[in-house]
Amino acid sequence: MARLPRYRTGDAELDQRIATLVSSLGDIHDSDLVFEMIASAVRLARDRANRGDMKIANAALKEMRYAFAVFEPYRAARKAAIFGSARTTRDDPLYEQTVALARALADVDWMVITGAGPGIMEAGIEGAGAANSFGVGIRLPFEAATTQFLADDPKLVNFRYFFTRKVTFVKEAHAFVLLPGGFGTLDEGFELLTLVQTGKAPPAPIVLLDVPGGTFWLSAMRARGYISPEDIHLVRVTDDVSVALDEITGFYENYHSLRFVGGDLVIRMQHPLTDAQLDKLNIEFADILSSGRIEPAAASKAEISDDDVPGLPRLTMRFDRHNYSRLRLLIDALNQPA
Repeated sequence: MARLPRYRTGDAELDQRIATLVSSLGDIHDSDLVFEMIASAVRLARDRANRGDMKIANAALKEMRYAFAVFEPYRAARKAAIFGSARTTRDDPLYEQTVALARALADVDWMVITGAGPGIMEAGIEGAGAANSFGVGIRLPFEAATTQFLADDPKLVNFRYFFTRKVTFVKEAHAFVLLPGGFGTLDEGFELLTLVQTGKAPPAPIVLLDVPGGTFWLSAMRARGYISPEDIHLVRVTDDVSVALDEITGFYENYHSLRFVGGDLVIRMQHPLTDAQLDKLNIEFADILSSGRIEPAAASKAEISDDDVPGLPRLTMRFDRHNYSRLRLLIDALNQPA
């Protein structure tokens, strides 16, 4: 390791020994981050953290490491996370809706991620098929750990902690579908919405799916005016499986992904915009810019270094980070035909 990271143990001799250990691992990616993780473990020990705290940190790191390894071979595949009640029975119309949507997603080469339990979770796996499904389970004493569709599947991950499970859902999914459910479903759904609303998670299609004529999500979204009218654009409420499918796949019609580079927001696309489209964006979305214009851009040094889709066309802008719901509308505009 040519240069030690800024985050260290505070003991120069020990830092050098950690650096030597990391270097001995050979040619590994991101050796600076490996150094910092080891330094964090050392600092926990030197802080005299109690055994309970150490067990939480240790288990969380082990759970995330294993989950990352499970998903790594499937990074190129788009995935939709499906949330809903474990109490939904097979003869419930919600079960049928879930099976139909998951099957439709698999037909267009999407995979699904569910909680690996019964009810809506089982319906998602049934619809997509085990080959196209991931199970992200939680170990609970009163609920089956998995379903018949994933019992021996290597794409099944069981977590001890809800927070590491949620991180996996949000990190690995490119779209989210919520069916009516209880505390667990609402917890997952509203945390997801809060993360997207505040920019802690990247924009993604979020579908609130009900049975035909159902009002579960419509009632929740009214919320006596507590939800900003702008933030309603972060979700699509529907009782139609075909509308849900179009919402999910249409989000990636041209939009690919985004990241911040320095102070700039960089949006990557499948196809470049025309001059007329770009001018229209600058007129319609001037309010979400802190300065300047939305402009075409080449891949940044950071993106090239990370091999972060450097070949795709890009836009760059000085984005006002209070406007993630408006950013979602900008992405919708990118997906419109020229």
